[in-house]
Formats: sequence, C-alpha cells, structure tokens
Amino acid sequence: MTILKIMLITIGIVFTTFGYEIYFQKKYNLINGFEEDYKNGRKTKSYAKKVGLIEFVLGIVVALIGICVIVIK
Repeated sequence: MTILKIMLITIGIVFTTFGYEIYFQKKYNLINGFEEDYKNGRKTKSYAKKVGLIEFVLGIVVALIGICVIVIK
C-alpha cells in the first residue's frame, strides 16, 4: 500500500510538471511528434494547449488523491 501511495504522488507530480511545461511554458516539443505534425498541418497549437491543460489538471488530481490516501489512513 505504501508503494501505491508513493506511485500516485510521483505520477501526479510528473504529470503536473509536464502539463505546466506544455501549457504555460509552451514547450510543445514534449509532445511526441508534435513539431513534425505541426509543420505538416495535422495538429495546431490549440491542440497542444489542450494536451498540456489535461495533463496539468490530471496531475493535480492524481497527486491530491495520493495525499488524501496518506491523510485518511
């Protein structure tokens, strides 16, 4: 159970960090194949911002779940 708690918090922090870098710092190269698809016109910057926001929010939720599991026990 302790490993699960550590994994939840770690995954939450990683997703939050990547989401922050993509959404706020505009580091779109963190998305696999985005730059090539952007040059070819298959993906847009709004797509990248959506991916970043989803990762950011998902990371916060997962990290909070991990912290709540620790606190509840």
